[in-house]
Amino acid sequence: MKRISLSDKCILVTGAAGFIGANLVLSLLNSREHKGMKILGVDNMNDYYDVAIKEYRLKMIEDAAKASDNEWVFFKKSIADEAFIKELFESCNIKIVVNLAAQAGVRYSIVNPDAYMEANIMGFYRILEACRHSREKDETGGVEHLVYASSSSIYGDSSDIPYRVDAPTEHPVSLYAATKKSDELLAHAYSKLYEIPSTALRFFTVYGPAGRPDMAYFGFTDKLRRGEKIKIFNHGNCRRDFTYVDDVVEGIIRVMQGAPDKKKGEDGLPLAPYAIYNIGNSKPVDLMEFIDILAAELKQAGVLPGDFDIKAHQELVPMQPGDVAVTYADTSALERDYGYRPSTDIRTGLKNFAIWYKEFYLS
Repeated sequence: MKRISLSDKCILVTGAAGFIGANLVLSLLNSREHKGMKILGVDNMNDYYDVAIKEYRLKMIEDAAKASDNEWVFFKKSIADEAFIKELFESCNIKIVVNLAAQAGVRYSIVNPDAYMEANIMGFYRILEACRHSREKDETGGVEHLVYASSSSIYGDSSDIPYRVDAPTEHPVSLYAATKKSDELLAHAYSKLYEIPSTALRFFTVYGPAGRPDMAYFGFTDKLRRGEKIKIFNHGNCRRDFTYVDDVVEGIIRVMQGAPDKKKGEDGLPLAPYAIYNIGNSKPVDLMEFIDILAAELKQAGVLPGDFDIKAHQELVPMQPGDVAVTYADTSALERDYGYRPSTDIRTGLKNFAIWYKEFYLS
């Protein structure tokens, strides 16, 4: 593994107004260890969910940038815009790319597949091409490391748990998962052909303050606050490996600093400088237990009244198309190579979310 210093580097973060992207940028701007960075943020600010939350995240970033030793520049653009991406790479000697821009959501991919093909396939292709030309044209080597978001959804409905990074992933059960698997294949091909050091990160159910409103914990909170019933899929027989956003960001930053080495295979031929890691909490939580903890923390934060009857606001329904019953990350590769394993417990994470929700919506 080649160690990379983040200090004094131009770093591109796509999806910078998104949940994970914004938290990553905040962590970089607030870093005392990494200084002199120029962070370029790109996000198309689409209305897949409430844009006000994206604007809130950007405001936090702008405030942090004013007090930071690192530089922040934001572009409201799509990564599928070929001319923009080309100009962006030509304007700054980008050394590290963290591609978090994507159309997210398993269920939404069923009703609006075009959005996934544009952002997740064509957009990522534009990034790969830019990295390729960067390394071909730049005498100093161009992009040193491409880190990009994959997803636990690519494991499909496999019963072989916990999910290992070397497990079969040829049978995705949603278009979203298929696009993420495609990204991994594209990145591997570009890594092999053009020696672009690249690392895929398979995230497991990321949650926390200022998260995505389409995620279950956020949607449940909205409905419960309105006194509506929440639909619990697969009749509650689900377990999820919920991963707190700060843990995910810590994992990303560690991985950014370690690019895969060029190696040779047993036949003596060069291998692609390419790696894959799971980032998950490795402690699947039963969905019914999760709902009970969420309700308790919402009551404690004052989002729900203390006598709120959570059982009376539940509706058990069949599994949704594209969903899976269990997610469970094997993080042994991440622990081996980076000495890191996410550890925030679900109650702490949901407490932080409930406090944020009260301040954002009810204060």
